[in-house]
Amino acid sequence: MPVNTDKQGTSYSLPRPYEVSREAVAEFALATNAKADYHFEPEAATALGYHDVVAPTTFAVIIAQKSEAAYISDPESGIDFSKVVHGSEQFSITRPIVAGDSLDATTHVDGVRASGSNAMITTRTEITDAAEQPVVTVSSTIVVRGDGE
Repeated sequence: MPVNTDKQGTSYSLPRPYEVSREAVAEFALATNAKADYHFEPEAATALGYHDVVAPTTFAVIIAQKSEAAYISDPESGIDFSKVVHGSEQFSITRPIVAGDSLDATTHVDGVRASGSNAMITTRTEITDAAEQPVVTVSSTIVVRGDGE
C-alpha cells in the first residue's frame, strides 16, 4: 500500500480561520451555476433571516480541502498527490455558511485501508464557527493509486 497506515487516527487543522467573503460566495455560486439571489444579494439573504449572503451548500468543500491538504502534503503520510483520485464526498450541514463567518476546520483521518495495490482513505472534516459551534461536517474518501496503476 502506498501510504502510511500509522496516520489513521491523526488530525490536522487549518493554521488560521477561513474568512468567508461575499466575493468568495459569489464566485463559488457562479462556478457551480447556483443562481439563487441570496448567494449574491445581501438584501435577499436578510429577508430570509441571514446576516449576509448565503453560500451554496457545497461551498464547505473549499474549507475542507484546505484542511485535508495539511494531511495530504504531510511527508509522513506517504501520499503522492499525483496518484490521488477523488472517491466520494458527503456533507452534513448543521447551518448554512454565510459571508462574514470565520470558520475553523479539523480533518480527522478516520480510515486507511488497502484495496488491491491502492489505498482508500476516509477523512472527516469538522467545520466550526468562531463560537466553536458546528457548521458542516465533510466526509470524504480518496483513492491513492498504487504502483503500476
